[in-house]
Amino acid sequence: MKFIADENLEKPVVEWLRGQGLDVRYIGEEAPATSDEAIVSIAKEEDRILVTNDKDFGELVFRQGKILSGIILIRATDERASNKIKLVKHVLMKLPSATPMEATRVLRKG
Repeated sequence: MKFIADENLEKPVVEWLRGQGLDVRYIGEEAPATSDEAIVSIAKEEDRILVTNDKDFGELVFRQGKILSGIILIRATDERASNKIKLVKHVLMKLPSATPMEATRVLRKG
């Protein structure tokens, strides 16, 4: 399973994903200020699941019909990285058998 993390995702979350042995490209390291459209294109070309805090990706993916392998959109009132890691961990437990649409999740938690 491969991921692409938007630059707005906290680095500890990215490091946790990598610590699980996952292949993660992190825009914050590679190319800060990359446009959302370019990130979606990379995700599509490389068959990566997008992980982000930015709801603008919801607009691109859902309303404009940009098809991805999946998107994990984190919408948490508790912005601590430790909380986001818990949310992502919960989703990852369900992903191994997920179809692309099932791999699309919006995470909301206080």
